[in-house]
Amino acid sequence: MADADLNLLVALDALLAEGSVAGAARRLGLSASAMSRTLARLRAATGDPLLVRAGRSLAPTPHAAALRERVPTLAREVRALLQPVARDLDLAVLERTFTLRANEAFAQVFAADLVAAVTRTAPRVRLNFAPKPDRDTRPLREGLADLEIGILGQNGPDLRVQALFADRYIGVVRAGHPLLAGEITPERFAACGHVAVSKPEPGRHPVDAALAALGLARDVTVTVPSFPAALAVAAASDLVALITRSCLVAGPSRSLVEGFALPVTAPQFPICQMWHPRMDADPAHRWLRALVRGVCHQRASGSIA
Repeated sequence: MADADLNLLVALDALLAEGSVAGAARRLGLSASAMSRTLARLRAATGDPLLVRAGRSLAPTPHAAALRERVPTLAREVRALLQPVARDLDLAVLERTFTLRANEAFAQVFAADLVAAVTRTAPRVRLNFAPKPDRDTRPLREGLADLEIGILGQNGPDLRVQALFADRYIGVVRAGHPLLAGEITPERFAACGHVAVSKPEPGRHPVDAALAALGLARDVTVTVPSFPAALAVAAASDLVALITRSCLVAGPSRSLVEGFALPVTAPQFPICQMWHPRMDADPAHRWLRALVRGVCHQRASGSIA
């Protein structure tokens, strides 16, 4: 298809509506001679005279009459497509479903607050918390997820990243656990039985690396798929769980366990939200990102010391 000048569609709409070159020229703010030249271009493009002299006025040809019903709608759609995106966002009537790809621990801690915040401001918006079994960012690139939330990984230069809060690892045991009686040294910590969370990616846990530098290692007797599961096991046994600090602030086992600072150094790590750049300017997506950041910052700053 040869390059088409979409301005011709707008001009054709005016000519068919006005039925005269002069009227179409006034409607579009052009001179009569410019409108006459545009009509000539339309005739060349369509291969039809479109408007022919009938007395002192112009009459549409059969082809032009057939186009009359279609052209106004097409012209409106072209104008809508080729103008700046509207920045006004009416949250009260916004109808949209957002998919957030996050692990079980994030959903357990933050989902309720996010849902409450959305319901207050945008009652017709729906949130879909999708599981995050790995760090594959293809769902963002393919439009299957609006946000991915987690530890910053190999995201690539084509994704946007924004930090939400800083988290760290802590130890957790049931209330009254013998480890809590006295100083928690690396030796006493390593000597306990442990419940570990399986990691989707290979590599030594930073706490295990710190223990190995001291010639120590955790005695892992149980492995579970998530931090909430590890928390539940620790609450019902003598095993020690290694979980994120943010995971301790919610959940049915919270009142049954006690958290403690690790006896080895483990660095903090940022929890981030990631999205594809094509969503940067979308008003609804920008609102969602701000809401997620606000809710996470408020809860994390009040719960993660």
